[in-house]
Amino acid sequence: MGQVNVTVNNRLYSIGCDDGEEEQVRRLSQIIDGRVRELAALVGQVGEARLLLMTALTLADDLETAQRDIASIKQEIAAMREEQKTAQGDNDALIGLAKRLEDIAARLESA
Repeated sequence: MGQVNVTVNNRLYSIGCDDGEEEQVRRLSQIIDGRVRELAALVGQVGEARLLLMTALTLADDLETAQRDIASIKQEIAAMREEQKTAQGDNDALIGLAKRLEDIAARLESA
């Protein structure tokens, strides 16, 4: 099991993780530290626990927004696929109609 030392809000934390995930934990902790610093600049040092909670809430809000955006995009993709199926059906119908017209024209020419 891996062990990573990270710093958030000028405080050192030792975090356990699976082997090979150390760099990911460092990267994620840097994101959290950046958010903590942004919030601290806005509201001041309101206590470690409160600052971390506020950071978690803003990250959860970002996650919820991203999940809503993903759901919306999935709906748009599904609608586009349905439109494509309809268009393909229309195209197939037009091809069938064109073939029938060609057959009629061929019969008229030979008559």
